[in-house]
Amino acid sequence: MASVRALRVGLLVSFSVFLTVVMGFGLPALLNAATRTLGFPESSVTECVVVLYLVFVLCVALPRFPRGEVEVKGKAVFVTGCDSGFGHALAKRLHKLGFTVFAGCLFKDKDGEGAKQLDEFNSERMKVIQLDICSEEQVNQAVAFIKDNLEDPERGLWAVVNNAGISSFGHVEFTSMDTYKQVSEVNLWGTIRVTKAVLPLIRKAKGRVVNIASMFGTMCNAFRSSYCVSKYGVEAFSDCLRYEMKEWGVKVSIVEPGNFIVATNIFNRDIVANIADKLWNETPSDVKEDYGKAYFEQQVAQMRSYCNSGQKDMTPVLDDIMDAITSKRPYTRYTPAQPYWWIRQQLITHLPSAISDVLYF
Repeated sequence: MASVRALRVGLLVSFSVFLTVVMGFGLPALLNAATRTLGFPESSVTECVVVLYLVFVLCVALPRFPRGEVEVKGKAVFVTGCDSGFGHALAKRLHKLGFTVFAGCLFKDKDGEGAKQLDEFNSERMKVIQLDICSEEQVNQAVAFIKDNLEDPERGLWAVVNNAGISSFGHVEFTSMDTYKQVSEVNLWGTIRVTKAVLPLIRKAKGRVVNIASMFGTMCNAFRSSYCVSKYGVEAFSDCLRYEMKEWGVKVSIVEPGNFIVATNIFNRDIVANIADKLWNETPSDVKEDYGKAYFEQQVAQMRSYCNSGQKDMTPVLDDIMDAITSKRPYTRYTPAQPYWWIRQQLITHLPSAISDVLYF
């Protein structure tokens, strides 16, 4: 295992050196050819390099430029998955900013702690709703409640944030069809179900649809196929919706968080143990025999170590969601992630698979 890691590190370092050499020698030559073609003196190449560097700094190193903010007064936002994690923190932040918040909680009818905390605001602008996004009935009831409690129904609903989600792990041969269906039922079909239900209200407001996808919605990972499939679907649905909503003045944004497992607690050692037991018990005997228990336990151990990784502070994700809701010109995609995961995402999505596969798999 150590030798494989050393090989990957070596390949990444080599690639970085190669890219540096190409940029150092190839870029000036390319710019020389371009300036000659355009009729400029070759002495302007230096200026071109400086301009390119400044563009890089403006696009990457500096904070995003202000693009105007919408007026908060009188606007309402519907957020799903407010029992914990991003949704719970976002509901509080939106309320503090002055929005009316319709907070959908799965465990409101079971006196869930997250729902109780939001209820304790005792505010007319914090309305906690029982919501299982897999239930057509509960989604329709939630939308009816929103219509009845909007300050001005004719102005519609400013934004919906499809945040509710679950995760799982396991090799394809260890993952049952029921698990694939369950994960997609929440992450993908739940997102579509809620969006379709509130879209007439969003169109009235010329508002926002903000879908929480994942870095695994644009790049895959071994052992996570059920989750990746669902999040790729969210990306595709969001893109199609964005094209359709342009003529209505509705903005559709996708937020692709990196590794925030510690912050959200979507995985912990108990959850991993329960999923692992289910995987092993449901796997056909011939597959168990081929892979072996030792290999399976090694993969589970990697997931347990993964539980302690990631960024503890949710602020980057919350900042991006807020920008998608409040900016007059929100971005299509937001990628709040640690540098390692951001770089990995860029390399996997832009390099030929033959290269990225060797680097990461």
